[in-house]
Amino acid sequence: MFTANRRARIATAVIAAGALVALAGCATSNPTGTSPTDSATGPKIVVGSFAFPESEILGNIYALALKNAGYSVDTKFNLGPRQTTIPALKDGSINLMPEYNGNLLFFYDTKNTARTTSEVDAALATKVPKGFRVLTSSPAEDKDAYVVTQELAKKEGLVSIGDLTKIEPFSLGSNPQFGELAYGIPGLKSVYKIKDVTFVPIEDFGGPDTVKALVDNAVQVADIYTTSPDLVAKKLLVLKDPENLIAAQNVLPLLNSKIYSAKLAKVLDRVSAALSTTDLIALRDRVEGSEKAQAATAAKDWLTKKGLLK
Repeated sequence: MFTANRRARIATAVIAAGALVALAGCATSNPTGTSPTDSATGPKIVVGSFAFPESEILGNIYALALKNAGYSVDTKFNLGPRQTTIPALKDGSINLMPEYNGNLLFFYDTKNTARTTSEVDAALATKVPKGFRVLTSSPAEDKDAYVVTQELAKKEGLVSIGDLTKIEPFSLGSNPQFGELAYGIPGLKSVYKIKDVTFVPIEDFGGPDTVKALVDNAVQVADIYTTSPDLVAKKLLVLKDPENLIAAQNVLPLLNSKIYSAKLAKVLDRVSAALSTTDLIALRDRVEGSEKAQAATAAKDWLTKKGLLK
């Protein structure tokens, strides 16, 4: 489950430029089946998701919040990467997607240099094509992070990425692409001046093998996503990134503009404002961990706890 999440994101980053060309020929296709029809209260809302658990959880949160507000809502989850979801949003077979501001920006503009949440949001507003609309981003983020054990952090005084100079030389475990990505080994050297690093490629994209290598001290630093339940379960620490080496990846809704209204935006903005990265960790743990809760159940429980359901 971790692997599917990470591979989907890496693949999107690698083929985004080619996908933009391909989309021009997909404008009239319908990759998910029938189009939504108008209901008595307006257009039916059809919420999609990517093919990994966190996205399905977010899709359920949006869908349940909108149903609670009186909208007619359907769902079409586990659709695949943006090469599927963007055309589906364009032709209206879905009209709402949980997205990530940084990855969405870089999908449309692979050379963009925005890094902070405010920078990414401002840039994204100028890059989203006509017919689409993004709403306010959430404080919740799911992005790459430099991670160490809490034990090592306490022993060596590690708080931010720059503090890794205190433990040089060290080994860093991550997916093979991390050795070449701008926010990977090259950025670690150029931005934080950390050069004595042994890179250890691990194929599971921050999954169990990467976590085990970190906990067992086979590597001292690892690239793990910020919503991984292992951060809590294995007593790991995300190092702060004051230089914004890694771009923001805040959760936000992406809409087909035809469904936009001030009322709908108000409902979803309340959800976004209430959602934190810590919430996403707990939600993923319920769904992906030993409980194996249904995504819809976890979403409903979270909305109820936050007072977002009547």
